[in-house]
Amino acid sequence: QVNLVESGGGLVQAGDSLRLSCAASGLIFSTYTMGWFRQAPGKEREFVATISVRSTKSTYADSVKGRFTISRDDAKNTVYLQMNGLQTRDTATYYCAARVDTVVAVRTERGEYAYWGQGTQVTVSS
Repeated sequence: QVNLVESGGGLVQAGDSLRLSCAASGLIFSTYTMGWFRQAPGKEREFVATISVRSTKSTYADSVKGRFTISRDDAKNTVYLQMNGLQTRDTATYYCAARVDTVVAVRTERGEYAYWGQGTQVTVSS
């Protein structure tokens, strides 16, 4: 059974940084494309960042490009999201997602992912 557990969220001020982690179990982590999505109250869940197998490729939503960095440690079965320069509009519940992939690819659509974590709350105050 695949299990994804996010951590690292919290309440911060605008301009601060946070690093989210997503620990995966029940899967061969190195064969999964990983993604981060977020959902603010009253809004749809949106793509944030994704990283391919072997960390060959990554891509970001325009709204976070240059501020957020996704990375993975296959030895630890963990994907990270380093968030710098946080803004109030970054306030949301952040979810990690996983999809098995036999090719190097980046996945930006929710429907492309088979497994999801429960989310971690990030609140940015002004």
